Amino acid sequence: MNQEVITTKRTAIMGFGNPVRSDDGVGCYVIEQLEKKGVASELISLFDMGTGAFEVLFKLLGHQRIIIVDAVVNTNEPIGTLYKVPAQEIESALIDDPMVFLHSIKWDQALSYARKIMRDDYPEDITVYLIAVENTKLEIELSEEVKTAGDTVVQYILQDIA
Repeated sequence: MNQEVITTKRTAIMGFGNPVRSDDGVGCYVIEQLEKKGVASELISLFDMGTGAFEVLFKLLGHQRIIIVDAVVNTNEPIGTLYKVPAQEIESALIDDPMVFLHSIKWDQALSYARKIMRDDYPEDITVYLIAVENTKLEIELSEEVKTAGDTVVQYILQDIA
């Protein structure tokens, strides 16, 4: 009998950004779209990290996988360019900055602090999606290019957690 083995990991999906700074809010947009699709469950936690979400890091305890979505500026690539960063590169990017402000935490800082909070339970399965942006003006709308990239990330995440 051919039996398929399904492994299930408790997954935290974290969207970073400031939703009133135009394209910087793409991480929050992705979380909003996943919420609309009813993705949250016992195994999938959605976290809108916004700009002041240091306290959310403690909610990562018990998750075996982390998926992060954030905007990235100054890439010299077209707006909306999507990057999927391998976990090995994340490990070298983790920083320990004592000057982190609780209301302006970014994904790399969040992972650094998550490692400290989770200790031996820090997951090895981490994926980061970064979307190239240029407009971070005080606006609430995403540009079409960044919105399209955000929708693409939503589809990648849906495939990944299926």
